[in-house]
Formats: sequence, C-alpha cells, structure tokens
Amino acid sequence: MLSATLVQIAIAFFAMACIGGLAWVFLMPRLDGTTSAAKRVEKISTRTTTLSAAPDREKEGVKRRRQVEDTIREIEERNKKTRKRTLKGDIRSAGLQWTVQKFWIISLLIGQGTAAAALFSGAPLLVGAAIFFIFTLGFPRWLLSFLRNRRERKFLNEFANAVDVIVRGVKAGLPLTDCLRIVSQESSEPVRSEFRAVIEAQVMGIPLADAVARMYERTPLAEVSFFVIVITIQQKTGGNLSETLGNLSRVLRDRKKMKAKITAMSQEAKASAMIIGALPLVVMGLVSMTSPDYIALLWTDKLGQLMLLCSAFWMFCGVMVMRKMINFDF
Repeated sequence: MLSATLVQIAIAFFAMACIGGLAWVFLMPRLDGTTSAAKRVEKISTRTTTLSAAPDREKEGVKRRRQVEDTIREIEERNKKTRKRTLKGDIRSAGLQWTVQKFWIISLLIGQGTAAAALFSGAPLLVGAAIFFIFTLGFPRWLLSFLRNRRERKFLNEFANAVDVIVRGVKAGLPLTDCLRIVSQESSEPVRSEFRAVIEAQVMGIPLADAVARMYERTPLAEVSFFVIVITIQQKTGGNLSETLGNLSRVLRDRKKMKAKITAMSQEAKASAMIIGALPLVVMGLVSMTSPDYIALLWTDKLGQLMLLCSAFWMFCGVMVMRKMINFDF
C-alpha cells in the first residue's frame, strides 16, 4: 500500500516537473520580453539593411540617368553639325555617288546646252542668259531636292517595318547585329542599303553606336535620329531594347499617320496654288494662239522682254511664298 502511494507521488512529481519545464521553455521568453526584443532587433536590422540598400539603388538610378542625359546631349551636339543642309549632304541623301565637282560640271553642261539651244532657235540674248542661269543654278538643285525627298519618303515608308523586324528578332533571342543583318538583306531600298552600310562599318571595326550615327549623316531625318539615340543609349547604359524599339516603332507609325493627315488637309491649298501659278502661262498660251501679233511685242521688243522677265521673277516669288505657306513641318 505504501509502495503504491510512493509511485503515485513520484508520477505526480515528474508530471509537475515536465509541466514546469515546458512552461519555462515557452512562457518565460514571452513573460520577460526576450521574444519581443528579438523581434524588434530583427525588424531594426531589416530596416537598416533596406535603408542602406535604398541609397545605393538611388545612386545607381541617378548615375544611369546622368549617363542617358550625357549621351543624348552628345548626340544632339553631333547632329547639329549634320542638320545643316549642304550640297555634299544633299547629294549623299539623294543616293547619288557624285562629288560636288561632278555635280557642278553636269549643271554647267546642262545650262550651256539649254542656252545654246535657245539661242540657236532665235531667242534673244537676254532670254538665253536667263535660261543659262536657271538651268545651271536652279534646275539641277531642284532636281537634286526632288530625288532627295523621294528617297527620304521611300525610306520612311519602310523604316518602321525594319524596326519591327529588329524588335521581333531581339524578342526571339537573336543578337542585335544579326537583326540588323536581316534588315540589310530582306528590306527594300533605300533601307537595305543604309543598314548594309551599318553592317559593313561594323565589319571594319567601327562600334555599333558610331556606325548607326553615320546613318543619320547620310539620311538626316528626325526618325533616324530617334533610332540612333535608342541604339546609343542601349549600348552605353543597357536596358530593355525590344520594349524601347517597340515604342519607337509606334512613334514612327504615328508620325507617318500625322504626315498623311497633314498632306490630305493641305491638298486643297496646293491645288489652288497650282491653278494660280499656271493661270498666267495658260492665258499667255491662249492669247498667243488666238492673237499672235498682239502678244508678239513680249518677244520682239526689248521693253516687252524686260516686262516678261520681271513678271517671271515676281511669279517665282509668289510661288515660293505659297509653297512656304502650304508646307508644314513637324
């Protein structure tokens, strides 16, 4: 009987000891604040780490922003020199492999030929001199401007598609150089020749940013300047190239739509200007057909020739003023 009582007392003692030990382990840290202190220490250390990492990220962002600003400023300063229209640049933008000397020689030959043909047909000397001046200094420059504008329009019509090809290639995992090579092989002219020149410059060891910058020198367009800025910034500071070029493609297509809207809205004014400019010539032709003796004084008399020359000059000034009024740049 005594032994059974001792066994129960021992069991009760050990049970109380176990309960007390568990209480000591789990309750004492909460009662004396050890757990709360540990949590506070952990929060403080985490906050300190976050605060110490935040200035590093901020410094990195500021550094990258300054690099982008410096790159854009450098490109703008370089483009200021190229933005000024020169005869050599116009010849290159027109896609002609001529030198300035060759251009002036051809212009002089055209002027001499047309003036000689006018003099041999019986035109007065003053009219022959005016024809020589027009076909030496005026007509070749107009023809060069026409060829340059036509090539630039073709380039802009295909340029957005070329940028889309680069975007899809970069998203597929191809290197940027391979994407440019695909454009130089698959696109239509003049985009193909411009990107081929970029690839050839890279083969010669020229960096990609400089090779693309030369494209703007050959084709000084705002759209090409945007492309040069994107590629140069990506080469120097990195970033998501496919997303940036995708945004550029949308900008190019929006500019193309805006240009088409402006062209459509200005067609009425252009038609009016063409009618007004052609009306004196049409009237002169009709009068010469119906009453040749009445208008013959303009060709035979010196005063008539002077009046005709002055009228042509003022007509030219009026056409240039109307052209300036109906052409929009954006």
